[in-house]
Amino acid sequence: MMSSTAVKICGLQSVEVLKSMVHLPIDYIGFVFAKSKRQVSEAQAAELIPILQEWITGTAPASVGVLVNPTLPELSRILAEAPLDIIQLHGSETPEFCREVKQAFGVKIFKALSVKDDGSIHHEQPLAGYEGVIDGLLLDTYDPLYGGGAGKTFAWERAEPYKTWASRQEIEFLAAGGLHPGNVEELIGCLNPDGVDVSSGVETDGVKDINKIIAFVERVKGK
Repeated sequence: MMSSTAVKICGLQSVEVLKSMVHLPIDYIGFVFAKSKRQVSEAQAAELIPILQEWITGTAPASVGVLVNPTLPELSRILAEAPLDIIQLHGSETPEFCREVKQAFGVKIFKALSVKDDGSIHHEQPLAGYEGVIDGLLLDTYDPLYGGGAGKTFAWERAEPYKTWASRQEIEFLAAGGLHPGNVEELIGCLNPDGVDVSSGVETDGVKDINKIIAFVERVKGK
């Protein structure tokens, strides 16, 4: 039986790897513009985004740009070259900034929050301010260097209030952080998020591994 849980594969950099994925039921493809070993430039993203229209399974995945505390001019420069569907913000972006981005560029906004080791959220803004502003809420594991993308899991049981909030807002709730083919079914069983987000968990030696991507998608969607 096919699961309705959305799959987001993040940190794509290679045309060849992306082309090898077009037969898989993937809902979101993430391109990292923030400082990271998976960082891409606007020019690289502009080369990768058209491949999403070659998808042969269902509808084309939505393109997601991952950024940390960008400025409006930076976003303007990126979006002029790489027409992203969604901007995923991983920093301390305020509700007002998120609203400005939506109004200026007509994109959807996913706001990422980072969960620290003690289960608290590394974020200054109360969630209430984002009501009616964001289109998705993503929980990731806090990383002091990059903010997220640590490749470690967080205490999943801590996510329930955030999932409930997202449900009340009728927006998507996604879980990330240390997911891989071996634990994603446990996460779904525990938390039942609307979507799951993976990056390093489908890599071998820092490079996206199509066999791991296939295994991850199969575990989420069902064979």
